[in-house]
Amino acid sequence: MKKLLYKPLRAFALYSLLVLACSIPVYFLIIDYIWTREISQHNRIKSESAKQNLQALKLQERELEQGIALWNKLQPDAKIKEVKALLPDSSYNIYRKNQYIPSKGYDRFQGLVSYFELNNKFYSITVESNVEESYETIFAITGITTFFFIILLTGFIILNKKISKRLWKPFYQSLQKISAFNLSSQQKPGFEQTDIAEFEEMNASISRLIESNINVYRQQKEFTENASHELQTPLAIVQSKLDLLLQSSSLSQVQSAIIDQTNHALARVSRINKNLLLLAKIENQQFSDQEQIDLSAQLQDQISLFSDFLSGKNLKIEHQIEANITIKTNKVLLEILLTNLLMNAIRHNVKNGLIHITLKKDNLRISNTGITGLNVEKLFQRFSTASSQNPGTGLGLAIAKEICNRQGWQSNYRFENNQHIFSISLSHSGFLPNQ
Repeated sequence: MKKLLYKPLRAFALYSLLVLACSIPVYFLIIDYIWTREISQHNRIKSESAKQNLQALKLQERELEQGIALWNKLQPDAKIKEVKALLPDSSYNIYRKNQYIPSKGYDRFQGLVSYFELNNKFYSITVESNVEESYETIFAITGITTFFFIILLTGFIILNKKISKRLWKPFYQSLQKISAFNLSSQQKPGFEQTDIAEFEEMNASISRLIESNINVYRQQKEFTENASHELQTPLAIVQSKLDLLLQSSSLSQVQSAIIDQTNHALARVSRINKNLLLLAKIENQQFSDQEQIDLSAQLQDQISLFSDFLSGKNLKIEHQIEANITIKTNKVLLEILLTNLLMNAIRHNVKNGLIHITLKKDNLRISNTGITGLNVEKLFQRFSTASSQNPGTGLGLAIAKEICNRQGWQSNYRFENNQHIFSISLSHSGFLPNQ
């Protein structure tokens, strides 16, 4: 993952590199144009100068021929020869092997052919100039530009690190305090003042948000505690009154059945109330304390506690539990999770069925025999019935799912070979096997 600080620098570097790449052909075209234009003017001046000097000498025909022959030997790049007629001036470009330095290869020449009349005869003068040096100039400019580009980019990187480290220091300080903030502690973090308006505004907004969340958390916690006290007491009173009423000898069989049905409904309401309060506590992070727990021993204890529930359906438990597997979690939540999963395996089992429990390095799997698979879409939803054959409160698996989410565990369900299989991956839970 890349830091925000380096994204603008990368964009600037790519943009600069693009500009440098585009500038090289521009340099070439501009320098080549200026160079060839200057050479063309040089050829024109040299040609005109030679023509004017020859005309000014007013040589006789014999002297003129000797002078032209001597000129051609001394100035091979500006040859004069006799022609039949005057033509318009013309220029050309040609590549020719360097006759003085063969190892250099081919050189580029720009030539000018100009015509003039002297002593009633027509002559042409061909002036050529080497333009090979333009490439060397372009290479030199490109090398120098690249060198300074590297220096400029290196300076940008160094300055960006130094300036950004000082500039973003308040941001990282605020981020560190936000990361360390725990809602259950209800301790509002104090942000340091900064002279940067954006960071100061961010800190003020975060402070207001945290204060609002603390108030909501406090209100929800108070509601949970009040609901636990206010609802459980009348439910217990009604339960006790119904028990006393059942002991009355004057009750008819019909009245006794009605009271028994009411008692069952009241017990269900009491369980739902307890489960809802438990969910609220989990969501409010009221089980924030964590400790190293021997999951292997804890699972063995839970299995022994449920041995009495197996006789009703004549169920059998098989288990493969690796020893000394330790995880860091809340002990109460772990007990609730194991209880709900084991109760679910018993409730959704068949008569004379089997419950198989496997605990390996970082995975817990509880499977039980069944007839049809559960409704996966409704399985972990609150007050939803995943199976019409064994209806419950609809909160047991929802609580288990919420515990897994809070602990960073991944839960999964599948139905294979007449087996309900619930598995929990503990790989993201700070799992630590004992050595």
